[in-house]
Amino acid sequence: MSDSQKSGINRRTLLKGAAGLTAAATFFPSMFAIGGQAKVKVGLLLPHTGTYAKLGNNIKDALELRIHQAGGQLGGREVEIVSLDSEAKPPKASELTNKLIKKENVDFLVGPVHSVVGMSMVKLARKNGIITVIPNAGANQLTGSLCAPNIFRTSFSSFQPGFPGGTAMLEDGHKRVVLMYWNYGFGKQVAAAFKQSFLAGGGTIVKEIPTPFPKVDFQAYLTEVAALEPDAVFTFYAGGGAVKFVKDYAAAGLNKKIPLYGAGFLTEGVTGAQGAAAEGVRTTLHYADSLDLPANHRFRAAFQKSYGRSADVYAVQGYDAGDLLIQGMNAVQGDTSVGARAEMIAAMESSTIDSPRGKFTFSKSHNPIQNIYLREVVNGENRVVRTVAEALEDPAEGCKIA
Repeated sequence: MSDSQKSGINRRTLLKGAAGLTAAATFFPSMFAIGGQAKVKVGLLLPHTGTYAKLGNNIKDALELRIHQAGGQLGGREVEIVSLDSEAKPPKASELTNKLIKKENVDFLVGPVHSVVGMSMVKLARKNGIITVIPNAGANQLTGSLCAPNIFRTSFSSFQPGFPGGTAMLEDGHKRVVLMYWNYGFGKQVAAAFKQSFLAGGGTIVKEIPTPFPKVDFQAYLTEVAALEPDAVFTFYAGGGAVKFVKDYAAAGLNKKIPLYGAGFLTEGVTGAQGAAAEGVRTTLHYADSLDLPANHRFRAAFQKSYGRSADVYAVQGYDAGDLLIQGMNAVQGDTSVGARAEMIAAMESSTIDSPRGKFTFSKSHNPIQNIYLREVVNGENRVVRTVAEALEDPAEGCKIA
């Protein structure tokens, strides 16, 4: 679905937790009348169908929740959200981004989930100067070679979950590993970051196995893993692919003899579908359900109450995107004119986000400087084992503003 539709949302609807999501424009009523002042338009480009639909839905819902908690306003102005379904399909990215910018005349862009969609979106955002917040797509380039003053990210770079993965496995005593990942841009970047720390620390890659994206036929590869008898396996898979991989790994009996590790997306938001197969899987990520932080407890309770389901890292990133917009707009008292843009960007650059993941700030390239945790699935929950990297900053290779 690519055309935007408009539907109302009020406090009662949000607290009940609407189950369904479509590509929609959502209207937040303000607490006070704003005489003659136009609504702030926030354009979302997220997937609501296909493999990454759940990710897009959680980002959108959490962003709406954060704005609702601020009285449904940004800088004292009512908010209208215009949401298009990216379907995580790169060929549609330019058309849909242009529609939000030129036809819908949005004041901000938020999105996407898929990194290749993000490339097209960011290139157009740079050209048009529109302030853009990336709540998931992790391609290094987005805050690296494609960085710009108007581009911010509230999620991660692919370097951030990958690099500490190598450190964590060495700390756990695993020196001979098989590396498996979906063979597309983001998967390759995660793998490269993992190798950077793992090899430097004295580890050995027994075999590197890139698998076709988005295919989920893993049995033949797992037979090969069993024959190689590594100390452990490190992976990148996400969404439905992660569910299938973890289940196949357990079905092959590998979980009983070869520990499974991965970038956090391997178990994030999918442990329910993975069931017992996920128990004991260890992953590296900037968030864990069990983080004992006041901001995390408040957020998880509010999200559960509003939508009737548990939050995950994707929801956290959407929530923090909302917080960043709130801080930027409050700094300029709701002024979205070109003349106020520099002041708004400066406020966003210097902001501290009191996130459910722990407080974080932004690097010069506008990527989060954040902790990375080693998590282990215990009784279906990603529980923190330890912090493997504190205040990890992405190298931002190629960024001219850094």
